[in-house]
Amino acid sequence: MSTNPFQTQIALIEKKIAQTKSLLDDVDLAQMAQQEISQLEAQKKSLLLAQNQLGRSPRTSTKQSPFAGNCIVEIRPGAGGDEAKIWAHDLLRMYIRFAETEGLKIEFIDDLVIKVKGKSQLGSAWQIFQFESGVHRVQRIPTTESQGRLHTSTASVAVLPEVTKTAVNIKDDELEWQFMRASGAGGQSVNKTNSAVRLTHKPSGIVVTARTERKQTQNREIALSLLRAQLWQIEEEKRSKTMGEARKLIGRAQRAEKIRTYNYPQNRITDHRTKQSWHNLTVILDGGLSPLIKDIRSILAQ
Repeated sequence: MSTNPFQTQIALIEKKIAQTKSLLDDVDLAQMAQQEISQLEAQKKSLLLAQNQLGRSPRTSTKQSPFAGNCIVEIRPGAGGDEAKIWAHDLLRMYIRFAETEGLKIEFIDDLVIKVKGKSQLGSAWQIFQFESGVHRVQRIPTTESQGRLHTSTASVAVLPEVTKTAVNIKDDELEWQFMRASGAGGQSVNKTNSAVRLTHKPSGIVVTARTERKQTQNREIALSLLRAQLWQIEEEKRSKTMGEARKLIGRAQRAEKIRTYNYPQNRITDHRTKQSWHNLTVILDGGLSPLIKDIRSILAQ
C-alpha cells in the first residue's frame, strides 16, 4: 500500500482536465472551460509540490519509521448536550466491538480514550483507524425526546499513532506529575495507593491522565505514550502547513473536519470525504466496520 496520499487526487484532476479540454471547441463553453482548466492546473501544481515534500520527508522511510503500529483513539462529545455524550460512548462501543472482531487488543487509558494494539488482515491498528479522525455527526430521535423530534449531535474523534520513544524528545524538567487514587476495574473499588497519574507538559500546556492500571509505573508509561503521540501530531501539523492549500484538497481528517454522518431515519452512513454511503447503520454501529474501512482506505490511502 502506498504512503502517498496525493496520487489518487492528482489522477482525478488530470482526468477532469482531459474531460474539460474537450469543451474548448464549443464556442459557448470555451471561456468557462478555460477557466476551469486553469483552476484544475493550479490544484494539480499544489498537489505535486506537496507530493515532492512528502517524498523528501524522513518520516516516509520505513527504516526510520516513528510508528509502533498501535494507535490511541480519543473521543470527545461535541454539540448536542447529553445526547452528544451518549453519541460519544456509542462511537467508543462501535470501535471496541470492531477491534474485538479483528483480534485487536484494547487498553483503556481514560474515559473515552483507548489504545488499540496489534494487527489483523486489514493491517496494523494505526493503518486501520487512521482515517477515523474528525467530526462524526449523528441524526436521530433521542430516547429522551418526548415529541419525536430529530436531533443532530456530534462527537470528535482523534486517532494518534503510538510513536517510539526516540521520535519525540521530552525533557524531564518539562514535565509536571500529579498522583491520585484511581477506581478499580469497572469502578467497583478504589485503590489504596496513588496509582493514577496526571501529566502536564509545561511548554505546550498539554495535560494527559492515565488511571486504568493498578501500578503507578504503568500509568506513567501510558501517560508518556499519550503525550508523545500528541506532541508528534502537533509537529506534523506544523510541517503540513508548509504544503499550503494542497492538504485542503484531500482533507486532513482533523478533529474539526466533519467526515461522516450517521442518519438513523434513513438507515444511512455517509462519508463526506469519499462521497460513499452505506445502508446498514445498525450493523456498522455494532462493530461491523470492516466494509466501510476497506472502502474508505481504497480511496484515501493511495
